This record gives sequence, C-alpha cells and structure tokens, in this order.
Amino acid sequence: METGTDNADAHLKRTVMDREVVVAVSGGKLDLGPWEQVFYGEFDGKRRKRVLVKIIGE
Repeated sequence: METGTDNADAHLKRTVMDREVVVAVSGGKLDLGPWEQVFYGEFDGKRRKRVLVKIIGE
C-alpha cells in the first residue's frame, strides 16, 4: 500500500539547505559582500510555490 508522495529526497535536501535567508538591503539594493550571492534551489519538481518577503526596519 503506497501513501503520500515520493518526494522524501526533496524534504531531506531542504533540511540540509535550509529554507530561508535573511539579506540586508541598503539604498534599495541587496547589501551583499563581494563574494556573496543568493541562490534558489528547487528540489520538489513542478509543484506550486510561494515566496514570502518580509521587510523589517525603516
């Protein structure tokens, strides 16, 4: 009897990669160091996604 979906590997990868990032914004631009970048890793196929952006501060 099969239950659920077969995406356990996607859940494990997300656990290792984490699921959120905090980035400073200065002057309307991302405040990243010279070697920093933000990547989005998709491990769960073509399911619907949502992005939540929180702006905290002035």
